[in-house]
Amino acid sequence: MKILVAIKRVVDYNIKVSVKQDGSDVDIEGVKMGINPFDENALEEALRLKEKGKAKEIVAVSLGSPANQDILRHALAMGADRAILVETDTVLQPLGVAKLLKAVVEREVPQIVLLGKQAADSDAGQVGQMLAALLDCAQGTYVSAVNIDNDEVTVTREVDGGTEDLAMSLPAVLTADLRLNEPRFVKLPNLMMARKKPIEIINAIEFGVDTAPRLNLLNVAEPPARKAGIKVNSVQELLQKLNDLEGLQL
Repeated sequence: MKILVAIKRVVDYNIKVSVKQDGSDVDIEGVKMGINPFDENALEEALRLKEKGKAKEIVAVSLGSPANQDILRHALAMGADRAILVETDTVLQPLGVAKLLKAVVEREVPQIVLLGKQAADSDAGQVGQMLAALLDCAQGTYVSAVNIDNDEVTVTREVDGGTEDLAMSLPAVLTADLRLNEPRFVKLPNLMMARKKPIEIINAIEFGVDTAPRLNLLNVAEPPARKAGIKVNSVQELLQKLNDLEGLQL
């Protein structure tokens, strides 16, 4: 079985970003970047399935500029067998990402496609569902557990009321939740060896896919500052303030 894992390069989740002065976008100039946390969970799950003998090959794929090679080398250091970079200068939106991933899937023919449930930068949470629809295959989203038995995969997924179990035939697209696992620590020697491993580079133009943005970003702004609270000296005063506020709302 082959597993394809899609990974995205995003701002490190420990970094607080700021908005550009002209409000055109978030300023990421010189900011530390890394692998999307949810995608790292997806990669970890693929590695665990391989360690259990359920998979033979894991292919990591990323879309974007040559800078994405750093997260692909991170994936190789974790244990991925191969890495593919689909180079494009286009600002990709979810549908464009799904179309390019569909082209890669048709080229690689994996039985499972794993990716994060959402990206930490856009929080769109759409690519997995769109990809499954384009491929016309089964999908399991917000997955917190995966079990494979022959040509069937059973997943536990997060829902509003708790969890639900789904069984589906392969091939399938699965999107990982943070509860799925704890990604392994990558040792320095593995990172050094990953620098010497080849990364296959494909120009997105070769796929002949229309990835032009469908949405225009009009403006980006920081949320308004929270108003300062007030202190009260007693429970009675607190109740009076609450009563006054309730009266104002009515």
